[in-house]
Amino acid sequence: MARFDRYLLSQLLTLFGFFALVLVLVYWINRAVSLFDQLIADGQSAWVFLELTALTLPGVMRIVLPIAALVASIYATNRLASDSELVVVQATGYSPYRLARGALAFGLIASAMTLALTHVLVPLSLDRYSDRQDEIRQNVTSRLLVEGRFLTPTENVTIYIRDITREGELRDLFLSDSRRQTESLTYTAARAFLVKTDTGPQLVMIDGMAQSLDRTTGHLTTTRFEDFAYDVAGLTGTVQSQDRSISLVPSTELLRPTAELLAETGQTPEQVRLELHSRTAQAILALAGSLIGFAALVTGGFSRFGVWRQILVAISLVIVVKIIETIAINQVRQMPAAWWLPYAPIVVGLLMGLGLLWLADHPHLFRRRIKTGAVV
Repeated sequence: MARFDRYLLSQLLTLFGFFALVLVLVYWINRAVSLFDQLIADGQSAWVFLELTALTLPGVMRIVLPIAALVASIYATNRLASDSELVVVQATGYSPYRLARGALAFGLIASAMTLALTHVLVPLSLDRYSDRQDEIRQNVTSRLLVEGRFLTPTENVTIYIRDITREGELRDLFLSDSRRQTESLTYTAARAFLVKTDTGPQLVMIDGMAQSLDRTTGHLTTTRFEDFAYDVAGLTGTVQSQDRSISLVPSTELLRPTAELLAETGQTPEQVRLELHSRTAQAILALAGSLIGFAALVTGGFSRFGVWRQILVAISLVIVVKIIETIAINQVRQMPAAWWLPYAPIVVGLLMGLGLLWLADHPHLFRRRIKTGAVV
């Protein structure tokens, strides 16, 4: 790369790192506040809070990096224009296309970083985050089983355990469930165990009795049982799903989806292929955004009044690209076979950037047309 390209690239990367850090902190603090309240209410430690917030960082960075690339491109180009550096370089014979080489290299670097996030780091972090959430839910459920106290983990549910042995055996259990409007259930058991299953923790009661009171008729039904399983996950309002979300699967597994993976995620091969293309397209948007931000400000040239009009044009064009992205996402949900739709906003964004560079390379084109029209 030429010296100017290296200089421009260094400016863009420095500002990109600064704006990415600021935006990540803003998004992270916003997410951490709600997560902190939830974890503190569940009695979790500060270490668990730090671990979960760290696992949310890749997802935050995936959203922030394209925005930071656009802001860095606009800010760096505006500073170069204000200091007349672009004017000096253009006077040496650099065309707008030649000036855009550094911006394109910067956009490729930002896209490569976002690609690594969308294809590898984000799925892994989401998978680990989901596992830790399940572990915390089970720990919270375990804390609901306290000996010698009447507990109300949720509205209209009361549980009492006389004693809990070191082996985890619950003795003399009483559980009242009145969440249904037409029926009230009461369970008593001499012994019980808390068992982990694929669908969440289950309370297995042994040698007990179940009483069902019909509130409409006042009829009481009593049933004795040797063993009975009760869904404890329902006490906290959380139920673990057996299906695995496709967002948790790394792209390396999606490249060659097996029948087991399709059954686990509940997706078709077309939907899996679409997920791969969507992840790629989301990352390449950083390239289009950086090119639009640079090209829009290059069209303004030097002005003592600044380039705020060009900044508004760049922001407006990016908004148009995001609108096209939203429309493409809505359409592709109805047509999973149309894998090319996620790339439509990228193509539009790159064409916008090239069009702006063409306008910057022909600064007198529209002025001549205005003069000709005035003469006529």
